[in-house]
Amino acid sequence: MKDVQNAADERGIDIQKVGISEVHLPFFIRTKSGALQSVLAKITLTVDLPKEYKGTHMSRFIEVLSDWSQKPVSSHEMKCILNDTIDRLDAKSAQIDINFKYFIEKKAPVSGLKSMLDLDCLFSGSLIKGERMDFLLGVDVPFTSLCPCSKEIAAYGAHNQRGLMKVKIKHTQGKFIWIEDLATLMEAQGSCPVYPLLKREDEKYVTEKAYENPKFVEDVLRDLVLSLRQLDNICWFEVQCENFESIHNHNAYARHVEFI
Repeated sequence: MKDVQNAADERGIDIQKVGISEVHLPFFIRTKSGALQSVLAKITLTVDLPKEYKGTHMSRFIEVLSDWSQKPVSSHEMKCILNDTIDRLDAKSAQIDINFKYFIEKKAPVSGLKSMLDLDCLFSGSLIKGERMDFLLGVDVPFTSLCPCSKEIAAYGAHNQRGLMKVKIKHTQGKFIWIEDLATLMEAQGSCPVYPLLKREDEKYVTEKAYENPKFVEDVLRDLVLSLRQLDNICWFEVQCENFESIHNHNAYARHVEFI
């Protein structure tokens, strides 16, 4: 049968990324405890396409992902996936983004009751044939913030809200950090962590803890930056913090990027 995709193209444009997106597949992620967590992953997988070719072979991307969807995935396996993609597509470079929900166990601060908190996470890898893979880990963690200004000026109480901190990191070569450890570091920088399950005694605790630890979105971001600088297993990070303001119809936002 005629292969139209493999036909010549005369427009002279190299395409930097071409492939498939919004692919939903089950994947296994190795947890800090050594177990495997099954996640539903949303995947984008692309390669470069030289100007000489009209199109890429889309079915081969699915073939690659299907082969790996039942195996544990970490940075090592990501490199294998990208090398496999480069070989099957006869490409010079490939990139993959795996977005997934990851669940960590949270224990209520007073009652000790356990529940599961879902985190939006990202594994992102890019590879040029024959070179070292560039791997990025992303984790989004919710938190509570209480406004210092509101606490200062109000006769009683202070407005507080849920926020979201987003961190992306690149590991120092040969090192890594577990999602669980990064999430713990992150949530400690807010006025108070967020818990899926709270009894009355727990609610009292988190309300008072936030009141005793007021922070602007700028405070949360700066404290998070200082904490990330102390890690010896990362070489780059990006931090975004956003407060979903309870007394405004807009959000408060801060961002910082840094090489270590």
